Amino acid sequence: MHIPENTSKNTHNVVADLLPKQNLQKVLDIPSGAGAFTQRLIKNNTEVHSADIENLMQVSNKHFRQADMNKDLPYPDGFFDAVVCIDGIEHLERPFDFVRESCRILKSGGCVIISTPNINSLRSRWRWFWTSHHNKNKVPLNENKPSFLHHINMMSYQRLRYMLHSSGFEVDVVTTNRVKAISWVYAVFVPFAYLFTKFVYNKEEKDHRQRQVNKEIVKHLFGSPLLFGETMIVRAVKR
Repeated sequence: MHIPENTSKNTHNVVADLLPKQNLQKVLDIPSGAGAFTQRLIKNNTEVHSADIENLMQVSNKHFRQADMNKDLPYPDGFFDAVVCIDGIEHLERPFDFVRESCRILKSGGCVIISTPNINSLRSRWRWFWTSHHNKNKVPLNENKPSFLHHINMMSYQRLRYMLHSSGFEVDVVTTNRVKAISWVYAVFVPFAYLFTKFVYNKEEKDHRQRQVNKEIVKHLFGSPLLFGETMIVRAVKR
């Protein structure tokens, strides 16, 4: 049975390619939704554990467990080789806690792969300038009908990196699912954004060590995945 991928086009393909090619024994798919990514891993003979706040699975998986990503995850320390979170972190009230729990349940050297709408893109920033809303979150959330489907924590690269690096991870890949043709229209703003960002970083940051970190951050910020990509996909390895 074909299960639709409830995310932007090509995201599952990119995430699958980022999974380790060797010593991949146990993977956590969270939030698993209907189970499209779980189904992909099962077909590849990977032991996949699926988890979500409610059971919406359309594929049979004996390793499914209900779990609230805002709370402690129901797995022992060092249990997984990889944790995959496809378009989930922007829905969380406590994303820092989820990142820390992901670190806890991963083996040393294991990785977490997180995809989320790319609000660093120039196209999304342009929308924010005019409406105070980012792409993928174009209107106010319905406060009369709160839902775990709401994007309550849209995530910039800088913020996600801070969460990861302050929780025992190190980012090693920053990429995207695809670049839509219309996104290249905003390329005209790149030189101005780059020069202003460099100016502000150099002016405001006095700590020498953080200045070196900021150079790496700028490198990612002004790579094509974050400038023009639809979805931000980050892989980080547990130190």
